Amino acid sequence: MQNTKEGIKMKTMIKVSSKYQIVIPREVREKLNLKTGDKLIIKANNEKIIIYPQPKSYAKYSLGLGKEIWQGVDTTEYVKKERQTWKS
Repeated sequence: MQNTKEGIKMKTMIKVSSKYQIVIPREVREKLNLKTGDKLIIKANNEKIIIYPQPKSYAKYSLGLGKEIWQGVDTTEYVKKERQTWKS
């Protein structure tokens, strides 16, 4: 295990079975509070596989995503300017 700013990162080697199944190690299941029947999302990027729990609520999951884009911007003024372009 490795401590970082984001928390503890775990690296564990697992084996793919003859049926292409994997077992999620107990330490990972406990850290992510995974239960039987939970759904996972799997992504393949280049030569990496990323597996993460499906959010219970996508609304809560996406809340605040991209907020760094709006730092230093007066959002009220921005919306007013955008609405002005609709009238053209």
